[in-house]
Parts: sequence; structure tokens; C-alpha cells
Amino acid sequence: MRLSRHFLPVMKESPADAQIVSHKLMLRAGLIRQTAAGIYAWLPLGHRVLRRIEQIVREEQDRAGAIEMLMPTMQSADLWRESGRYDAYGPEMLRIQDRHEREMLFGPTNEEMITAIFRDNARSYRDLPRILYHIQWKFRDEVRPRFGVMRGREFLMKDAYSFDLDVEGARHSYNRMFVAYLRTFKRMGLAAIPMQADTGPIGGDLSHEFIVLAPTGESDVFYHINWEDERALAVDADDREALQAFVSGLTADYAATDEKRDPAREAEAGDKLRQSRGIEVGHIFFFGAKYSAAMGMTVQGPDGSPVVPQMGSYGIGVSRLMGAIIEASHDDAGIIWPDAVAPYRVGLINMRADDARCAAAADDLYAKLGVAGIDTLYDDRDERGGAKFATMDLIGLPWQIVIGPKGLDKGVVELKRRATGEKVELSIEDAIATVSQ
Repeated sequence: MRLSRHFLPVMKESPADAQIVSHKLMLRAGLIRQTAAGIYAWLPLGHRVLRRIEQIVREEQDRAGAIEMLMPTMQSADLWRESGRYDAYGPEMLRIQDRHEREMLFGPTNEEMITAIFRDNARSYRDLPRILYHIQWKFRDEVRPRFGVMRGREFLMKDAYSFDLDVEGARHSYNRMFVAYLRTFKRMGLAAIPMQADTGPIGGDLSHEFIVLAPTGESDVFYHINWEDERALAVDADDREALQAFVSGLTADYAATDEKRDPAREAEAGDKLRQSRGIEVGHIFFFGAKYSAAMGMTVQGPDGSPVVPQMGSYGIGVSRLMGAIIEASHDDAGIIWPDAVAPYRVGLINMRADDARCAAAADDLYAKLGVAGIDTLYDDRDERGGAKFATMDLIGLPWQIVIGPKGLDKGVVELKRRATGEKVELSIEDAIATVSQ
């Protein structure tokens, strides 16, 4: 994409109401714009990152055996009355009446809807186990939306729901998602710690939040220092015993949110206990028959008797993840995107758009990068070099290739790695080979 044809409204200064780094940089880098309190439009560059994050989430859900579907944003209040949550959920739920005065709501989550769908279509134990998921927009009417996409009212979420015949099977589904989440966040360059957490309005007695450590995090967290080391995630998720042993081994190291602190385990950790603030990027729950029983869901068991399935739910804040990645990966100049989620892999800078030789060389390199399948943002604008460098550093693409008259005289271009700031001069062929790796 040529920057001269792109819609990229970058800002030199941060808006006064932006309080945390991710909110400031998302606005300055032209990723989002606020349209109402806690509601944002995703501009082209931000939308590309959002879709890359979404794809990684999708691939790891598929790898874990979950099946994708799509449920609507609007739900009938009658479903929530079946489960008993309609009046209990609170003012965060946006309640609506349609033109026929039927009570509706903009879904904050989908336990009731997926339970009704599965209840009406699953008949036998042969239909279980299943994990179903979708990636859909949600709405929660936060009383004080703040921190940009970190605590907005409208947000993109992956929510998955498991159905099993018994508690043992449900725990296996929970463990599959547990490992899938760790793999998901690792692919995005995030070190997320699974922490014992409160179940809140979802319910149940087993829950983990996946927390990315950050000074701007919304809650206090406590963990064993071992969690600061990278964890290997090589385990066969189809082997029930091996997977349980793996998860048990991971959770043997203490980690808990403020609501679930365990003084005895903290005392046991001693001087290896750490306190920080963290950002929640995922939350998983096992809640047994809370919804299946309340909504009358049964399937025929192997012996012919009715069985109430055991359930769990598993959420990832897809749009919130973008803010978390920026909080974890930035410097004074701007964003530093991990390769896996960057909107473009290369930023190509023509230092002299008014120089015919530079323009021809940059156009030729842009075409070669396209043939090589490398997503490139080509700054072909007639702007000062300093402004072009500032824009590229702000938007944080992994690589920058700079073409200028002096380099062309020597037969080289300058290649910069955004994460380290390292610059080298290479031939065009070698530069393409390096960014292709």
C-alpha cells in the first residue's frame, strides 16, 4: 500500500484525555478514533492489526479442537430469564425493546444462547464432547469507560463454550483451552500468566484469568518468580493424563489475582513472591451444570438415562489484546509491533520523492517486495525525511527500508530493525532476503 493513498491520520501530540500509553499511541498512530464514550472506530491500520490478532486466536482455537460458528449480537431477554441472570446481571447489560415491545439485549456474553442452541440440537452422548466458539462484538455499559480499548463499552471477543458428559471430561476441555490460551498469547509476543481468579457473574468454582504484567494494569496480582521464566508448551492435548499433569505442573507455581490471594501459599513462596499490576487478556471458567440444568438441557447417556452436560466458557478480549500488546511493546518513539501481529512487515521510505532516480528505485523495490509476498507500506509522499522516519517509528512496523541518493550511489539501501534500532546497509537483494526470513 502506498502511503499517499492510505488513510492514516497520525497525530503529533497525545489527546489530553488519553491516560495510558496504549490509548495515546493508538490515537497518535491512527489506529482508532472515538465515536462515543467507550466506543471506537477501527481505522485501516488498526483494523489490519485487529484481524491478525483475531486470526491467531482462531488458529489456536481450531488447533485445540474447537469449532467456529457465529451467534448474533442481539439476544432475547427470555433466554436470560431461563438461566436466572436477566435481573441479576446489573446495569452493564444494555436492555432494549423492539417495535413489538419484545425485550431484547445487546449481548455481553453468550452462555444462555449457546446452551439453548446445543440443547435444541444435541440428543445423545455421541454428540459430546464439543467445544463451540465464535468471534463477535459485545457490549457492556461500563459506568466509567476509560483507557481506550482496554475498558471500552463495545469490544471484540472470542468466546468458546464446552459441553461434556461428566466432570472429568469437562476438566479435560478446560485444560485444552488453558494450553491453547498460553500458546495464543505466546505467538503474539506476550508472556501471560494464568492466575486463580474470581468467577464473577459467569459463575462456577474453577476459573483462571490470563494476565499480562504491566504498570498500567487494572488490578494487583501476586505470583511466584518462576512465572518470569519462559515456559515450554510442548504437550499432547489429546492425551488426557499427560495434559492434566502438564497443567498441574504449571499451576504448582503460585499466581493469583487480588480477589483470590492465598496467604498460606504466599508465605510458602517467601522471598520468591512478586507483586505487580496486570492486564487481563483472557478468562476461562468451569461452571458445571449451572446453565444446562437451569435451561433443561439433557442428552441420552450411554445407558439410556438422561445426563445433564457439564459446561465451561472461555473468553479472549481480541480488541483489548491490541492495547495489551502496545503496553508491553513500545518505546519513546512509538509502537513496536511483534512480527506476528504487525499491520505490515516492512515500511519502505523514499527519502527523495522529487528525485526521479530514487522514485524509480523505490517503485521497483516496492514491486519486488510485493512479488515476494511481503506486506509493505510504501511512504512515497513528498515529505521531509524526518517526518517519514517519525511516522514509521510511531506506527512500529518490524522493518524499515530507506532509499536515498547517497545509498543508490553505493548500490545499497538502509535496513532498520524497529525493535532494536539496529541499522545496516545492504544490497536490495540482501534486504529482501533479510525481511523475508
